[in-house]
Amino acid sequence: MTSSPALELRFKAGYPIDEPGEVALEDYARVLTKAASAEGLRDPADPLMITGVRVLGLGAAPTEALFTDLEDFARGLVSRAPGGGLGWG
Repeated sequence: MTSSPALELRFKAGYPIDEPGEVALEDYARVLTKAASAEGLRDPADPLMITGVRVLGLGAAPTEALFTDLEDFARGLVSRAPGGGLGWG
């Protein structure tokens, strides 16, 4: 069985997402893309900013609508209160 290569889904902007939010974003990305795993991509120049998500083990290429949904979710995490829940349920 061959595994698909990692794919980086880069946002149009970076978002200041805390650690609990990053976990929520990774989980949301994994479920949304049906990937085996997902990892938030932090900006090396500003580690407080998440600039996208790396996903591994995709069954199919993500669509533009899926990418828009993922970035909308990241943007929504910024507006929640710190420590105020994971942002989706």
